[in-house]
Amino acid sequence: MSNSSFAQRLAIQSALPRFSVGMRKTLTIGFLAPLSGPVESWGLPGLQGCRLWVDWLNRAGGVLMGGRRFPVRLESYDCGYDGADALTGARQLVQEHDAALVMMLGGDSFTEVRDYLMGQKVLTSSLLTSDLSPDTPYLIAPGESLPIYTVTAVEWIAKNRPEIKTVALCAQTDALGLPALAAYRAAFKAVGIEIIEEIRYDPGTASAPAVVAPMLAAAPDMLCWCTSYTPMVHAMTEYAYHQGYAGQILSCTADCYEQLIALTSPEFMEGFLFQFPDFDDPALAEKAFFFNQPQAFYDEYNARFPGSWTAVSWEYAAILDIWQSAVERAGTVNSVSVLAAMRQLGEVNHAFGPAQWWGQDMFGLDHTLIGDWPVVQIQGGKARIVGFGSIPDWLARHEPLLRAEMAALGQLWHQRHGQGAGKACLEARLVVS
Repeated sequence: MSNSSFAQRLAIQSALPRFSVGMRKTLTIGFLAPLSGPVESWGLPGLQGCRLWVDWLNRAGGVLMGGRRFPVRLESYDCGYDGADALTGARQLVQEHDAALVMMLGGDSFTEVRDYLMGQKVLTSSLLTSDLSPDTPYLIAPGESLPIYTVTAVEWIAKNRPEIKTVALCAQTDALGLPALAAYRAAFKAVGIEIIEEIRYDPGTASAPAVVAPMLAAAPDMLCWCTSYTPMVHAMTEYAYHQGYAGQILSCTADCYEQLIALTSPEFMEGFLFQFPDFDDPALAEKAFFFNQPQAFYDEYNARFPGSWTAVSWEYAAILDIWQSAVERAGTVNSVSVLAAMRQLGEVNHAFGPAQWWGQDMFGLDHTLIGDWPVVQIQGGKARIVGFGSIPDWLARHEPLLRAEMAALGQLWHQRHGQGAGKACLEARLVVS
């Protein structure tokens, strides 16, 4: 984490009046994500991880601002990945609870609340880098750089499984699936793995057999589930098992993989590749880490919320850690000042080590963190990190390829938010730090 001058710190702290007399006694974090329904595994476990983080912070006295400590309160709203419900929840969290930060999964649920939250100048976080645009000056994606980190597993496969030459992949046709499909397309093309079947499906109506059967018929060396939701990942994996598939499987996530092993077999799941580790992994002990206690966090999480660890159990908490550092540096929870403080942090330690702010050329503003990301493999019934890939290094070599695939699927920011409003016209809406 880079140091800044006293003048820089003073500039940040004086951007707006600091809290003093009459300031709030408690800081509120809003959690607006799916706590039920098919996307629950990417919302509810994250809320539970935040509860643990808040408990740890408050036991230490709270957030330090201006020489005083302020406890943090967590308020949640279940939007079920529904846009209308998300807008209702956003208004409640902002108007009734005065949330200093609203945390979201992102995607289609963010689209409906974008104008409201940005209009209210509420600092908002998403797990989807592809949510960013010049129209979202108060949106950050510092925890998960979806879909870009998916390229690291494909590079690992090319180096460690050179016999894999072909892939069949699928993706749901929504704001989570299409950007990921673009990233996987780019990653496979970059290493020369041929896509011989691509299935896009409606996440609300598609069945596993309808998606996987044509993929198997193509006889690929590898099946790729992209960012399919947890219930679909389980259903497709089980279907492939019963059809006698014996090749490599790659998925963004493998939440509750123990259940997958029970539904199939240890032999079938051996070597299954994905991108989210358990936090008792020995490889994490050597990494610079956001609260430097991955094993303790993992142990306490599983003791309090047994059987619920998923890809997002730690991600929202990691965002909170970055937010806390910026708030304490700025001396305020004002969105403009906190964003400025985040920028002044320069190189930031995110979950897997040093990361840098990126995104201007692809999404219109540098509000996502990119660094190393792990590749995880099931070995002997346990998830184990088998390597780390550098996202900045990959982008330095292949960013034009990613841009082309994003454009082909209509996922660049100007495609998602309407044509004709050029970059120069929109840059005036950005937060000036």
